[in-house]
Amino acid sequence: MKEYTFLAVASAVLALFLDRFLHTAVLRKREYWIAIGVMFFFKIPSNGYLTWRPIVLYNPEYFLGVRLWSIPLEDFFYGYGFITATIVLWEYFLRKDRTP
Repeated sequence: MKEYTFLAVASAVLALFLDRFLHTAVLRKREYWIAIGVMFFFKIPSNGYLTWRPIVLYNPEYFLGVRLWSIPLEDFFYGYGFITATIVLWEYFLRKDRTP
């Protein structure tokens, strides 16, 4: 089984469900998509360097083996899920603090 693939995709899907469940609607906000763009902009050179050197190694048994440049595809799903969940929770607790 490709555990890293499963966990990376699951993190992205869970972040999307979290947005829906908490009713934050961050996916409809322009600022969210800008944050995702910034994340990918910095992810490509930094993660690319780490995987190209190779400083960070991945066991082929645990991921699909599909790479963009030298970065495993799963890293993009994981980054997307992590950033999305963080923004969703930020928006949720910010809104919760403002409501009486």
